[in-house]
Amino acid sequence: MKIRWSSVKLLMLICVVWQFAANSWAQNYPSRVVRLIVPYSAGSGSDIVGRIIAGGLADAFGQQVVVDNRAGAAGSIGAQVAAQAPPDGYTLLLLNVSNAVNVTLYRKLPYDLLRDFAPVAMFDTSPAVIVVHPSLPVKSLAELVKLAKAKPGEINVASAGSGTFTFLAMAIFNGRADVDMLHVPYRSGAEAITSVVAGETSVYFAPISTSLPHIRQGKLRPLAVTSAKRMALLAEKPTVAELGYPGYEVGNWHGLAVPAGTPKEAIAVINKAAMSALKNPTLTKRLEGLGFIPAGSSPEQFTAYIKLQIETLGKVIRAFKLSAGK
Repeated sequence: MKIRWSSVKLLMLICVVWQFAANSWAQNYPSRVVRLIVPYSAGSGSDIVGRIIAGGLADAFGQQVVVDNRAGAAGSIGAQVAAQAPPDGYTLLLLNVSNAVNVTLYRKLPYDLLRDFAPVAMFDTSPAVIVVHPSLPVKSLAELVKLAKAKPGEINVASAGSGTFTFLAMAIFNGRADVDMLHVPYRSGAEAITSVVAGETSVYFAPISTSLPHIRQGKLRPLAVTSAKRMALLAEKPTVAELGYPGYEVGNWHGLAVPAGTPKEAIAVINKAAMSALKNPTLTKRLEGLGFIPAGSSPEQFTAYIKLQIETLGKVIRAFKLSAGK
């Protein structure tokens, strides 16, 4: 076969031009404002993390990163908006455990978590703290279980919505403790924490970030944390596992994703910026002071983690026969 060297040279020239364009694009990215979609309400635990991340990314980018709150349906509304955004690196999505839960919990979602997104970086993990309104006559987890067994279906438990980690922590505990506490789902974490502080509901498996100020003011009584180990911020409070429920560990996590098809160069820049932010002692100290445990990952590691979460939490949801309505 006769090789046309003119064609080979043209192909080589195209490759060089493409590589030059890609390098130039990466060097100039981002050249305008970046949007971070936070699929939860302002004031929620995820919103707090999202704004911390946005600040860290902005410092690393040298460009403004604006938070766009798109709350509803346990993060699905915001995720759908992000999935439909142009894959140009200028729309980011804040993921959390709800996204992995929803894959199994809901029969149909308006997006496919693994197909429609490219994970970029994991940012943190965080447990919940079981809190009760002071009017509830319990001062320990054992007393809460005893009261719940004596009054099945009468103790109201708030959540930030079906599919959220506050729902998951509550539902798994109900199953492990064999109690029937009434689930009251709210549209957001902000509404849920407000309800229990006001005494409209009695119990909440709450994010530490939003409940800690109320705990310190005596407006909420903490009983136990849902982490594997005790938390420094609530060192005097035992873990649920310590109190007779070995293996119980439920928590949240946050990370960044972009619409599928986003250039790898952009993903690399965003990951580098996120890892740079996590090396900032001021930022990490702020996270830790709110009950978040800084974490970091490559895009590949975060992808593997999400797949494992979908598999692991899917088994839990099926084992406890959980549904979005319970």
